Amino acid sequence: MEVDYLNFSRAQDLKNPKEKILYRFFEIFPGVLSWGTLGGAFILSWLAPALVAILIIVFDLYWFLRISYLSLHQIASWRQMKKNLKIDWLEKLKTLNSGYPPLGRVWQEIYHLIILPIYKEGVEIAKPTLEALVASNYPKDKMLIVLATEERAGEGAQKLAKEIKGEFGKIFFRFLITVHPKDIPGEVAGKGSNLAWAVKTATEKIIDPLKIPHQNIIVSSFDIDTRVYPQYFACLAFHYLKAKEPLRSSYQPVSIYNNNIWQVPAFSRVISTSGTFWQMMQQERPEQLVTFSSHSIPFKIFEEVGYPTNLMSVNDDSHIFWKSYLTYDGDYRVIPLHYPVSMDAVSGKDFFRTAINQYKQQRRWAWGCNEIPYLLFGFLKNKKIPLWEKFRHTFNVLDAFWSWATSALLIFFLGWLPLLLGGEGFNITLLSYNLPRLTGNIMTLAMIGMVVSAIISLLLLPPRPAGCSSFKNLSMVFQWLLLPLTLIIFGTFPALDAQARLILGKPLGFWVTEKIRLQPAHHTRGPAKAGRAEGGSESRFAGP
Repeated sequence: MEVDYLNFSRAQDLKNPKEKILYRFFEIFPGVLSWGTLGGAFILSWLAPALVAILIIVFDLYWFLRISYLSLHQIASWRQMKKNLKIDWLEKLKTLNSGYPPLGRVWQEIYHLIILPIYKEGVEIAKPTLEALVASNYPKDKMLIVLATEERAGEGAQKLAKEIKGEFGKIFFRFLITVHPKDIPGEVAGKGSNLAWAVKTATEKIIDPLKIPHQNIIVSSFDIDTRVYPQYFACLAFHYLKAKEPLRSSYQPVSIYNNNIWQVPAFSRVISTSGTFWQMMQQERPEQLVTFSSHSIPFKIFEEVGYPTNLMSVNDDSHIFWKSYLTYDGDYRVIPLHYPVSMDAVSGKDFFRTAINQYKQQRRWAWGCNEIPYLLFGFLKNKKIPLWEKFRHTFNVLDAFWSWATSALLIFFLGWLPLLLGGEGFNITLLSYNLPRLTGNIMTLAMIGMVVSAIISLLLLPPRPAGCSSFKNLSMVFQWLLLPLTLIIFGTFPALDAQARLILGKPLGFWVTEKIRLQPAHHTRGPAKAGRAEGGSESRFAGP
């Protein structure tokens, strides 16, 4: 019997030869589009330099308008996030005395199932995460903690898990340690499969024995370095109860990578902060928002959709959204919370190792391009989703991965190709004379985006830890001069790498991002700092 199309992960899963060819075409298409754009720029710069010069000017103008548009969204998102941090969400929950009709429940009946997948991370990573949960203001008798370990991590990981449970286990309603078996056929070893196993085990050992109604449970999938701000769960419960279709929605916070921001190299800070800014912009465009990294979903999704565990679903955070979207015939969405959680920026034992880790993480994220064939094939199979919605999502996802793989090179380097390859006939034209001047002026104007990013990045910074030089503040400003280089090395190259792998049919296995502390953080317990920000006494985000 042929596997249902929702569970396909690659062309090889299909038995129908025609469908296999079609799916394979969809796998090849994103990479051909990106690599073809770059290759075409070289060839046409030699054969038709005037045409390429005009296209470059048009593209630069388009990019300037796009940056201006996204910068406005970035500012709006920042303002909303700042506003939401000052709201007493627990008090707002108390105004929902009658509950919301779709659920028919009051907020006191909402449970949070918090899954913390852990591999070989140390206590210095895991403990602050639990301390932040303890400092959150949601009732602890409604919080179910699952420390999801991996059998393949060895006895050291199990020992650490037991130590953590010994210290924090009695604080919450339930605290469960799960052990995800290794080498389960058809699974990829990673966060998704571990998470699915953890929820299954929690259901058998906690939820069903206690007869907790499944519609009253929100599952938060957090990385082990994720530290919540004090009112995260109250904010989440409020949005869950107020949603028009709470069981057909995911809930996305803004990931701010500032746990160790003062200890990592400048390029890591730029890349991590850029990721935060992209999520902030997407929060202002919920029609394009897809679940990413740490997020929350209704427990019912695990029952009705099933969390991805198969061989190609390395990016399970986004895959669960698209799988749910197809399962419910397009009646699924992500609700932006405009509320932050704090995570680690990429680090390593030294500068070189940090660079390698950063590249690998970006490549893993860029492997999300494998969602494109899954989505396009699903659109052909599902006749109930409106055609316009199919077109809109197809355009958005193709544009996102194409821009990721090509825009930085097109803007910063390929604009010179007509001058280098166009020959003497083109170089004596007025167009060749004005090309660098026009593009230079446009890109100078486009620096408004970088200025906005630099300002907001300073506002997002936690207090400088003791022992950290005051000159580090200056580096936090001048680090943005590295943006063009970081966009190419840690943006374009990993994206092209991932798309080339998809073309060649070589899936990318799950790589666990290394999490270490380069030096002592020297900061006080995170929840206290976050609490100061929520009280409104500080104008910046003093993160956990």
